[in-house]
Amino acid sequence: MASYSMSELKKGLKIELDGKPYKITEYQHVKPGKGAAFVRCKIKSYLNGKVVEKTFHAGDKCEQPNLEQKTMQFLYDDGDMLQFMDTVTYDQIGLTHDAVGDTQKWLVDGMNVEILFHNGNAIDVEAPATAEYEIAETGPNFKGDSQGGKKPATLNSGAVIQIPYHVLEGDVVKVDTAKGEYLEKVK
Repeated sequence: MASYSMSELKKGLKIELDGKPYKITEYQHVKPGKGAAFVRCKIKSYLNGKVVEKTFHAGDKCEQPNLEQKTMQFLYDDGDMLQFMDTVTYDQIGLTHDAVGDTQKWLVDGMNVEILFHNGNAIDVEAPATAEYEIAETGPNFKGDSQGGKKPATLNSGAVIQIPYHVLEGDVVKVDTAKGEYLEKVK
C-alpha cells in the first residue's frame, strides 16, 4: 500500500489514519520562524462525517486508503434498507438509512449514484451533481407573485426546495443536489 509524506498532502486527497479513511478538506503549510515546518489539516471521516484537525510534521506518513468507487443504480426503499444494484455485475446491496444519510432525499427509483467502498464496505453514497425531478406538491400561483420571489416545493424524491412562482405541480425541474437549489425548469 502506498503512503504519503507531509510534502504530498493537499486539499481533496484521500488518506487513511489508524485504519480509517479520511478526506483532507482544508490544508495549511506552516513555516514558523523557529523550528521545522509542518502541515495543519482539517480531515473529514468517511465513516461518521466528523471533521477533525490533524497536524503532520516532517517524517510523518499516512497511508493511501483502499477505496473503490462504483456506479450503482438505486432500486427502491424496502422500509429497512435502501437497495442498490451494481450496473456492471448486477449484484445488489442493501444500505441502512443511516449509512446513506442526507443523500436519500435526492434518490428516485432508477437513479444512478456513485458509491464509495472502503475494504469492500460501502461508506459513502453520492447523488449526481444535478438531476431532474418532478414537482410533487407546491402552492398555487397567485396573480402578482412574479416579482422574483420563491415558494417551497416538494419534489418526487421527497426533498423540499425553493422554486420560482411560475413553476407548478407536475413540472420537471433541474436541481443542484449539492446545494439543494433550483437551477431551471426543464422544457
